[in-house]
Amino acid sequence: MQRDEAMELLNKHLTSDNLIKHSLAVEAIMRGLAEWLGEDVEKFGLAGLLHDIDYDTTADTPERHSLLGAIILEQNEIPEDIIYAVKVHNEMHGLERKSVMDHALYAADPVSGFITAVALVRPDKKLEEVKLKSMKKKFKEKSFAQGASRDQMRLCSELGLELDEFLTIALESMKKIAPDLDL
Repeated sequence: MQRDEAMELLNKHLTSDNLIKHSLAVEAIMRGLAEWLGEDVEKFGLAGLLHDIDYDTTADTPERHSLLGAIILEQNEIPEDIIYAVKVHNEMHGLERKSVMDHALYAADPVSGFITAVALVRPDKKLEEVKLKSMKKKFKEKSFAQGASRDQMRLCSELGLELDEFLTIALESMKKIAPDLDL
């Protein structure tokens, strides 16, 4: 599936602008990680873009989240490794993260929201001025962006990345699409 077809599919299933922006941010981070790790940029990007495709339907039933998404993706002939990465990003299912893509998506999902939150507390509300130092400070504040699991982000170590490297890759990746994110 080409990216434009994936965007069409995403827009068919998600109505929330914030969810679409989140999907775009995770896509950008996944692409950045793929470049850094020497992986398939397009495949990683699709996994990031489509990972929450079912969220409008499953927001109130987290135990169904990503399983319904997997069905949607199967019906649209998305490659099995992307479908598995989407399923495994929801830890409620207890599935083992096996591939680099699985680990990358699991860590990329919360970091997108964390970086967005860091940008939104800035006076200009722009990614351009966000620095690693400010992200590290906010990372230590347990009350800041509580929904962004620090433990999940720390699992970037499963990719062979230090937290600082991971945060930098994610931030720089999101900066590349800042206008699409209204940040």
